[in-house]
Amino acid sequence: MRLADKVAIVTGGASGMGAATALIFAREGAKVVVADQLAAEGEQVVGRIKDAQGVARFQPLDVTNEKAWEQAVAATLAAYGRIDVLINNAGISGSDPNLLSREVWDKVMTVNATGCFLGMRHVIPEMQKAKRGAVVNISSISGLSGQTFVHMAYNASKAAVWMMTKSAAVQFAKDGIRVNSVHPGLMPPMRTSKLTADPTIRAKMLEAVPMGRDGRVEEVAYASLFLASDEASYVTGTELVVDGGYLAM
Repeated sequence: MRLADKVAIVTGGASGMGAATALIFAREGAKVVVADQLAAEGEQVVGRIKDAQGVARFQPLDVTNEKAWEQAVAATLAAYGRIDVLINNAGISGSDPNLLSREVWDKVMTVNATGCFLGMRHVIPEMQKAKRGAVVNISSISGLSGQTFVHMAYNASKAAVWMMTKSAAVQFAKDGIRVNSVHPGLMPPMRTSKLTADPTIRAKMLEAVPMGRDGRVEEVAYASLFLASDEASYVTGTELVVDGGYLAM
């Protein structure tokens, strides 16, 4: 197993890419903390893991809340004794038709960028004590390129995640901590998606994807699995794009 006995926190683990990551990590031997605000859905993911003889627990978490992070880290340490992997996956869509909305800017930046920072702020000190750890921050192709159908806050927040990843990678490499980012392309719509959930708009977006299809959440989860595993022991500060060739155009 590629994550045997490792302890992993997966934010946004109740649905979508987060749920896929939690399930795959557990199958690969990790003890998984499914961290999310969606308790019922999160407990369902935990139930699926346990039904498959895996180890998991649900942890309520609002990634923008400092106290909630403190509680999540404390609960993980109490349950499993350490934290080996952090997957900063929680995020919201920026596909809002009001492209100059200050409200959208504040909300998207707070959840996507500040939430990612707070995860590292509270987990990395525990990894420093152990002199090991892997952080995978879920960014997006939107952090590497401007787009028509998303609020600029989404591009800016995901670019911030990308650059925070590089900064943390060079700052904490001496502590045995690796930090990398994954950049999904067009994926199934999120619960918070608006414009990008519209079938007509999605069809136009697919025209720019050389592979001609949207991605599967499991494909992003497997990218995170590689970066979280010891197979990537000499990989840090880099970005892994999972986009069907979109950025190659």
